[in-house]
Amino acid sequence: MIFKKRTFFGGEPERVPANEPAELERRVAHVLAVAPGLDAVDVTVTSTGNTVLLCGTVATEEEITRAEEAARAVDGVAEVVNRIGVSKRGTG
Repeated sequence: MIFKKRTFFGGEPERVPANEPAELERRVAHVLAVAPGLDAVDVTVTSTGNTVLLCGTVATEEEITRAEEAARAVDGVAEVVNRIGVSKRGTG
């Protein structure tokens, strides 16, 4: 496998400061996507300043806790508002 330096149209990609809301949202969403034991496909991440809002649904209560813990671990996150619920799919 060969790894090449990342470029954007031949130039260095622009680095967004971590204090930008979109960058913080991207980093939290990435952590949620790769967190073990968590299917966060239906979770949305929104940030205002260094406060992150998590909304959507997951399969279990444990995943709600994992999502919040993962978001809190991201550098730059000061507060997490967790509004994730348990999905009703597959029950009944």
